[in-house]
Amino acid sequence: MSNIESSMNELMSIDGFMAASIVDCSSGMMLGEIGNGVINLEVAAAGNTEVVRSKRKVMDKLNLKDDIEDILITLGKQYHLIRPVTQEGLDLFIYLVLDREKSNLALARVKLSQIERKVEI
Repeated sequence: MSNIESSMNELMSIDGFMAASIVDCSSGMMLGEIGNGVINLEVAAAGNTEVVRSKRKVMDKLNLKDDIEDILITLGKQYHLIRPVTQEGLDLFIYLVLDREKSNLALARVKLSQIERKVEI
């Protein structure tokens, strides 16, 4: 679990960070979480698991032979990023919440990609 913990600490360094979790997509359970308490990460993990599953089903029905890089949900005051972990055999995703006024979305996506590639269990 130390890799999960170090990933959580790296996510905190992203400008505008508010909360993050690493979620098992098969169960919707969190493997790690960190945040300022503004967001109920358990509810978010379960809900975002459904978002990822739904998008995968649509991609299958459309016969798209591709992978999800990330899913961006833009709110008035926040960005919510969902990034599936690409390591073989891991059905996980990282969920990241950013304060829209304090973050740079392009840089956040780059940093999230770098962190995602290092996630191990």
